[in-house]
Amino acid sequence: MSEHSKTHSHILPLKIYLSVGVALLALTAITVGVSFIPLGGFNVVVALLIASIKALLVALFFMHLLYDKKIFMIIFAVAILFLALFITFTMFDTMRRGDIDVMQEAPIEKNAIIYKGKGSDSAAAPSMTMPD
Repeated sequence: MSEHSKTHSHILPLKIYLSVGVALLALTAITVGVSFIPLGGFNVVVALLIASIKALLVALFFMHLLYDKKIFMIIFAVAILFLALFITFTMFDTMRRGDIDVMQEAPIEKNAIIYKGKGSDSAAAPSMTMPD
């Protein structure tokens, strides 16, 4: 008695695999080309967008997500949405990194005994304090 598998393998023509491979190479070339264009903060956005398209192509065709049960596609989509949400919140931090107050050097206590030298006026060692 032979067992019949309820799952069916999805054998795709070689033409599809080659087309997806060429698309991945083209997207990689576009990513490299765009990196030389000064877009400011949008360089990261463009690179992430292209990387997302490449990941989608790999998931749909090489992982056969396009031809599998739809629940797997839903799980994949929800995971990608959460990843995009986390990356978006992380990108908010990159816009605010320069807002930290600059520390200025100032003596801790000008007349502290630790700063008194042998018979000479030694300068007070600098410390870090917040500006006024």
